[in-house]
Amino acid sequence: MSSSPDRADMPYRPCAGIALFNRDGKVLVGRRIDHPPEDPLAWQMPQGGIDKGEEPVEAAVRELFEETNVSSISLLTAAPDWVQYDLPDEALGRALKGRYRGQRQQWFAALFEGDDKEIDIANPGGGGHRAEFDAWRWEDLDALPNLVVPFKQEAYRRIVGFFQDIPNRIRRLDATGPWETDIDLPQ
Repeated sequence: MSSSPDRADMPYRPCAGIALFNRDGKVLVGRRIDHPPEDPLAWQMPQGGIDKGEEPVEAAVRELFEETNVSSISLLTAAPDWVQYDLPDEALGRALKGRYRGQRQQWFAALFEGDDKEIDIANPGGGGHRAEFDAWRWEDLDALPNLVVPFKQEAYRRIVGFFQDIPNRIRRLDATGPWETDIDLPQ
């Protein structure tokens, strides 16, 4: 008889993600390819694991490219705190390669400086990575918690709170000049 893993003994997977904003203040979301197309909770922002020796901002930029093919960005800011979520009991020991209780994520906000034609979810990472999304769209930041699976909704509420001023600031960029940031884009 197999027993389920003890959640308290399992670590969180270190991850990073990007809230990619367009000039209209909308955020890029992708529909996960491993969900039925009619699932209204199958959307998420680009995110993924931090590799050994990698800084969170490097991981976020890499994951964005590997999932969407996007590289034309300007980093705007980092969330002031890490966000974490726990997997539901039925996924514990199965999801995330069965090794993690959930994810601990560092989030960044970035401005998309390219054209929508740059977004290629069918051939992400210049064609070098497996597609993780089967659809994408620009969405209002406030709508995001209602588009993700229930166990990620509180994490997304926190992310929305961290970045809630960005859509209005982006819309004012042309009038106020360049965005001030202390984040360096990895080379």
